[in-house]
Amino acid sequence: MHYTIFDTPVIRTLFAWISIVMLRLTGWKLEGKFPELPKYVMIAAPHTSNWDFPVTLGICFAARAKIYWMGKSSLFVGPMGPIMRWLGGIAVDRSKSNNLVQQIVDVYNRSERLVITIPPEGTRSKVREWKTGFYHIAVGAKVPIALAFLDFKRKVGGFGPMFYPTGNLEQDMLNIQAFYKDITGKNPAAFN
Repeated sequence: MHYTIFDTPVIRTLFAWISIVMLRLTGWKLEGKFPELPKYVMIAAPHTSNWDFPVTLGICFAARAKIYWMGKSSLFVGPMGPIMRWLGGIAVDRSKSNNLVQQIVDVYNRSERLVITIPPEGTRSKVREWKTGFYHIAVGAKVPIALAFLDFKRKVGGFGPMFYPTGNLEQDMLNIQAFYKDITGKNPAAFN
């Protein structure tokens, strides 16, 4: 992967303290702690608002967790590109049919430690079905899935249980989605 803010000791500490203060001022709390496994896919749901990104980053900075995240390629254009990559971003071109799953599986296989956050909806808009790329990445890389959430109703971000894919996509997706049934996004109507 590339050099991120989490690799910059002074800035990492500064951002951790700023994040802790901002989360307290806004009433957000962390429920649970980041899994201590060296590699896993972290799904983040519901993804219904632009506020999901700064709250998630704040929680990650406050917990001193090193994660990468996938975002649409337009976020990485112009002067914001280097900043987004420095914050752990990986650009994804959704307009091209490429083998992104295999590329990410290969990165997992080459890495000793790696956590990539993927919103299963793939967008902030309401979707009929979740995208399954995160699942196929986890299966291909032989890593578990951390069920992370932001509950705007309770102002809590955190983790449910680790989920170990069985290879039965349909049943596993039902089990994963069941965990999120009582979680409220910033825009509840946009979460399926």
